[in-house]
Parts: sequence; structure tokens; C-alpha cells
Amino acid sequence: MPSKPLSSWWESIQVYRHPKAISLFFLGFSAGLPLMLLFSSLSFWLREAEVSRATIGFFSWIGLAYSIKWIWSPLIDKLPLPLLKTWLGRRRSWLLVSQAGITLGLIGMALTDPAISLEQMAILAVVVAFCSATQDIVIDAYRIDAAEEKLQAALAATYMMGYRLAMIAAGAGALAIAGFAAGTSEGYVPQAWMTAYLCMAALMGMGIVTTLLIAEPATPTKPPALEQKAIDWMTSKSHLPDRIVKLAGWFYGTVICPFADFIGRHRWQAVLLLALISTYRISDIVLGIMANPFYVDLGFTKQEVAAVSKIYGVIMTLVGAGIGGLLTMRFGVMRMLFAGALLSALTNLLFAAMAHVGHDILWLTLVISIDNLSGGIATAAFIAWLSSLTNVNYSATQYALFSSMMLLFPKFLAGFSGVVVDSVGYSPFFIMTALLGVPVLLLIWLASKHLAYQSAHSGEDQ
Repeated sequence: MPSKPLSSWWESIQVYRHPKAISLFFLGFSAGLPLMLLFSSLSFWLREAEVSRATIGFFSWIGLAYSIKWIWSPLIDKLPLPLLKTWLGRRRSWLLVSQAGITLGLIGMALTDPAISLEQMAILAVVVAFCSATQDIVIDAYRIDAAEEKLQAALAATYMMGYRLAMIAAGAGALAIAGFAAGTSEGYVPQAWMTAYLCMAALMGMGIVTTLLIAEPATPTKPPALEQKAIDWMTSKSHLPDRIVKLAGWFYGTVICPFADFIGRHRWQAVLLLALISTYRISDIVLGIMANPFYVDLGFTKQEVAAVSKIYGVIMTLVGAGIGGLLTMRFGVMRMLFAGALLSALTNLLFAAMAHVGHDILWLTLVISIDNLSGGIATAAFIAWLSSLTNVNYSATQYALFSSMMLLFPKFLAGFSGVVVDSVGYSPFFIMTALLGVPVLLLIWLASKHLAYQSAHSGEDQ
């Protein structure tokens, strides 16, 4: 259940000083860095390499790795890595391996020219996406395991600050580095993008160092009720081969129990919650794939986009994440969830207006600033809400399911974004993405009614 709002502004602000909140900032940076390098910055790179808009749109399907990560999340939840577990523990060992995979994948992308080897670039991007999705599974589980519920909003906020700052570094920063490396050269310069992506690979070192410094969270010692059933079942089937009994019991406890636990707690209302999860960020995600191609087609240079994002984008992103976490702790999760969804839909209309305005730095500044502010508020509330839905015994698997659902349908639609823009133009496309957010508001209202009823009947405070 969402935790009770804190009683004072001062109490809310002080939570940000907690060491775990600080560590989540750096882990958030590590999680956010690959995202822009797979989508926004990569789409800019591909467009400069004269890859078609339709192909760029289909490239976004690489992000489906984030949408199906629940498939391998049970292994990460329960399976220890040999040798590394003894040194780092279960969560941190998976974290280190995934971060190493991202770093190596980014180096491979840096050394690949999409104008010559588009298929190789796609394969490497899939590798980075898989490792990045794995890292997300572990960080989310670590965040939920490491702190009690009252800290989750603060951890979500600092995580988002790091996450969004990394997105700026991998977005505006990568564009700025590529522009600087290209110098006075006109047109497409592959070496400039190689330099940018190598620098981004080096920044993954921040996440690796954090992983080595943080403490491994405690794990529950007593198996939950559903897993106890599996243990009892294995005991009663002693006449069967031992290997088969253990495999069946492990599968039930690792794969079936996380999903059975969620459905058991929410019954048929689980469908409502999953519908909200799968559509909450639909407006932003569908629009996001075409944002940089939109800037390119309006005539903005890498330097212009990078300058606006680096200054105003960074400021508004950090302000948005901080405000989002603060307001969530002060007024509660569901109210800010609604406010964030409304803001996300409305800000898309600014892109539609900008399509008519054309090349205008002031409009670019306005759009990026307000979009980043609303995104920070919405995401901080959303992460805190998702965390409140999980059972700590299955934190990795359940949160992976939730965050996968968040991306699956929007990413699928986003794959057709280039085709839609080619058919109707940018302005109608952006209006369509804003309208996609309207049903989300109804789902939030219905979900809040269900959770309030469930809380009242379980004796917990909303």
C-alpha cells in the first residue's frame, strides 16, 4: 500500500540526506545512461547517417528488451552468481556483471558505423539493451530491499535525479561531444560519434564504483507462505527423483509465486493496476522516439539542442525530480500520480505548437524545459507507486513485471511513430500522443478507489 504522507515539509526534505538516498542517485545515473544512447542520441546519429525515419522508428523496438525483462527476472531474484556472490552478494554481483556488459556494448557501438554496418549496430544495441534491462532489474530490487516503505519516495526521487541527469549527459552531452569532435566539418562525421560513445562508456565507471562501495541488502530468512507450500510439496513427494522434485519446487517458488502473490493480493483488480502500469507513460514514450528527428527536420544543430538541454534541461529535470519526490512524500502517491499524468499529456501539445513555429531557440528552450519538469514529477511519483505494489520477497521479479508492462505497449506503438509522422506530419502526431494520455487519468482514479478500499479493509493507512 502507498505509505502515509509525511506530516511536515521539513520532515520530507530531511529524508533526502539519508545515505541510501544518496547511493540511489549514483545508481540512477548508471541506469539512465544507456537509455538515451539506445534511443534519442542513437536516432540523431542514425538520421545524420541518412537512415530513414521508418527504420529509426523500427530501431526503437530494441527497447522491447526492457518490456520483457520479467522473463529472466526470476533468475536474478533467486539465482546467485558463482564466486561473485561470495565477494559481493547476490544483488551486487548481478549489478556488476550487467554494468560490465553495458560498458563493453557501448564500446562496440562506438566502433561501428551505421552507414556501413547497420545490422552490426542493431545487434550491439540489443546487447546493451539486454544488459541495461538486467541492471534495471537489480537496481529496482536493491532499492526496494534496502529501505523501508517510508523512504521509497525519497529513494525514487534521488534515483530519478541521477537517472535524468544521466539522460541529459547521454543526450545533450553526447550531442555536444559529437559536435565538438566534428569541429568545422560539415555533414556526417562517424569519428565524432565514436568519440561521444566512448566517453559515455567511460561514464559507466560511476555505476561500477558505486556497486563496489554500497552494502548488500539483507534478504528474508523465512520463506513466504506460497514458497512454504512448495517446500511442503517437495517433502511429500519423496518417492519421486530428488532432482525432479527440487526443480519443480524451485520453479514454483521462483517463477509462479511472484505472480500468484500479486494476483492473490489484488484479485481481479490486478487487471486494472496492470492496465494503468502499461499505459502511464504512453504519451512520453511514443513521442520520445521522434523528438530528435523532429529537431533535425526543423533545422536545429547538435550544438543548439545540446546547449538548451545541457542548461535548461538539466535544471528543470533536477527540479522536477526533486519536486516530484517532495510532493509525493507530502501529499501522497496517488494525487501526484494523477498530476504527473496530466502534465505529461499537456506538455506534448507544446511540441505540436512548435511544429508550426519552426526553428526558434526560445520555443526549443520552453518545450525542453517544461517537458523535463513534468517528466521528473511524473516519474518520481510513478516509481514510488510501483514500489508500494511489490512484495519484498519477490522485489526483483514483481518490479520487473511492472516496469516491463510500463514499456511493452508504448514501445510497440512507438515503433510505428516514424510511419505516422510520414503520413500525417509532426503536429497531428504530437496531438495524438497527448490524447493517448486521457484514458490514463481515468485508470488512476479507478486504481485510487481500489487501493483506498483495500487499505481501509486491511487496517492500513492510505
